[in-house]
Amino acid sequence: MPASHIKFQRMLSIKQSLFSLLFLLLFALSGAVQAAYPVSAVRVWPAPDYTRITLEANSAFAYKMSYMQNPDRVVLDIDNVELNATIKSLADKVQASDPYIKQIRSANSQQGIRLVVDLKAAAKPNAFTLTPTGSYKYRLVLDVYPALDPLMAMVAERDASVLQNNAVPAAAVPVAPAPVTETPALPAVAANAAEATNSPSVAMSATPEPPPAIEALPEPKKTGRLIVVAIDAGHGGEDPGALGASGSREKDITLMVAKKLKLQIDNEPNMRAVLTRDGDYFIPLHGRVVKARTMQADLFLSIHADAFTKQSARGSSVFALSERGATSASARYLAKKENESDLIGGVSLNDKDPILARTLLDLSQTATINDSLKLGKAVLSEIGEINALHAKRVEQASFAVLKSPDIPSILIETAFISNPEEERRLNDEAYQEQLCGSILNGIKQYFSTNPALAKSKVAFD
Repeated sequence: MPASHIKFQRMLSIKQSLFSLLFLLLFALSGAVQAAYPVSAVRVWPAPDYTRITLEANSAFAYKMSYMQNPDRVVLDIDNVELNATIKSLADKVQASDPYIKQIRSANSQQGIRLVVDLKAAAKPNAFTLTPTGSYKYRLVLDVYPALDPLMAMVAERDASVLQNNAVPAAAVPVAPAPVTETPALPAVAANAAEATNSPSVAMSATPEPPPAIEALPEPKKTGRLIVVAIDAGHGGEDPGALGASGSREKDITLMVAKKLKLQIDNEPNMRAVLTRDGDYFIPLHGRVVKARTMQADLFLSIHADAFTKQSARGSSVFALSERGATSASARYLAKKENESDLIGGVSLNDKDPILARTLLDLSQTATINDSLKLGKAVLSEIGEINALHAKRVEQASFAVLKSPDIPSILIETAFISNPEEERRLNDEAYQEQLCGSILNGIKQYFSTNPALAKSKVAFD
């Protein structure tokens, strides 16, 4: 056999071997890409403003969202995900009282799974992914907002009421009633398999105990209107906040305190309180500021319960905003930690709230910060009567939740939830009432020397 022929056969054999290896490699890579992975956790968080659905897994999500009408529903096609028991459990997590979601159905699809979220009314859905943060892995989040913002509907209703009560006779100035969307309560619907559809789709990226007696303090100067206090229960929903030595969650403590404080404030003849959240759900930091301003609050109080690496840390603190940096290393550390709430709770970077641009303006806040310091000093002094103080002065740092340009705002660290003794006290209802009484005393002390500006307001829940 000629040498040239032998050489040709050897080259051909080598090429065939390389082709076989390349084919096997591509096949292996294809199998790795197409291998379905399990979803490890799912959660549904109903709230007055929106309902959030969260899926969590060890791998990043690839998905496509579509919104369909007649009937209204959101379709999520998720690639390379197993239809396991965890996914199917989503159907059982939908509450009959959910304002926006009727049911969730799931089924296999060609690329992975399909989720169909049946809605109770027209909606504005927003889906986005989150990278691992804190104790969470990769997350796929679907937020279902109503087509008509319920908060803005209440504002319109309030404004109409103000016009009717304060304007000239109704015959001269007719006031149209504000639009109010009512969603009838529907029974829970058992989950059934999602079916393929040919419908056209639009692709879219117990009765509380009465509050304790409040000691006599100078009465706030009357302005002929209600004083509105916005109470912000820190964290919530996807964001549990700090964890106590015995497992208490900051988001639960802050909500309990916020509700008790609201009851005490509402018991005052010239005050009303409004809550930024009244249940276990997440609100972005800027959304809390927007709510307080939309409700025309005179004050903003953000309630928290701190944690530290050492269980010996204890005491209460009060913070105000700073435009020039933190007043201490601990204040800087706390502000950084609290500002990470949006990362943990999950905020879409592609969905900018149009009100945000008009709210968090880069304005001089000197006057508001000075009022915040006065309010903080009064509240801190009163809290010092019932608990040790971690800091004996009002500290300052760049807290995102305090950045309202025109509302005196403070953040109250009620105690260290990481301290076993203080954790126990924070869970005690009698102590919670006492704590709220001291905060109310501070508010009244502040208004006794800093009367609220005269405005026409109507507070609402």
